[in-house]
Amino acid sequence: MRLGLPTLLLLPALLVPQQAGKPVPVEEEPLHKVEFKNELVTVMRLNLPAGETTQYHVHTHDRVAVQLSSTSTTQQEWKHAESSPTAVKAGDFSALTLKGASYTHRVHNVGVAPYEVLDIEVAARPATPAPEVAATVAAENPSARVYNWLLAPGATSPMHTHMRPYVIVSVTALNLKMSSPDGQTASHEVGAGDFRFVPMMVTHNLANIGTTAGQIVEVELK
Repeated sequence: MRLGLPTLLLLPALLVPQQAGKPVPVEEEPLHKVEFKNELVTVMRLNLPAGETTQYHVHTHDRVAVQLSSTSTTQQEWKHAESSPTAVKAGDFSALTLKGASYTHRVHNVGVAPYEVLDIEVAARPATPAPEVAATVAAENPSARVYNWLLAPGATSPMHTHMRPYVIVSVTALNLKMSSPDGQTASHEVGAGDFRFVPMMVTHNLANIGTTAGQIVEVELK
């Protein structure tokens, strides 16, 4: 039997394996944008519009997720059913421990607002975590500790010391003042979702010198 031209044109598509759902490394997932990377940490920002789903992607490190928006999401592990919706809100955070060699999933924004989250992945899990803590630990995994500062207008955190590198994240827009024990100060306005990697030991406090409440999250490597 002869094949007509339209049928011939369809054959290549039938012979090519379907790749749409194939997992990719998280750094190659189109909606995850790498905003900072060095030998210690990778900081990625996920912006997921309402109703949309990420591609399946693979995590291979412990990580801390800092939520920057409020919506509702589901998670679906590779070859598993989609989870029930979970409400997330700006200011939430979680310290996630990698179990096994990798974790593969996708995220579905089932809410009506965009979903924005900052993912901080630690390149290597320490064999022996450092015992020193800078302040009350709000969350932790084998690679990092999280400190959470909720600062009312005019409020100041206690003076504290980071013995190891850390990432400081401003969850909210904030007029922030930092002071060191020797009296040196630095003030600047930061935007919601701004962050900075600090590679050295630092002793400081954090003051909200603005007129609205603010939140700072510090993710310190162990």
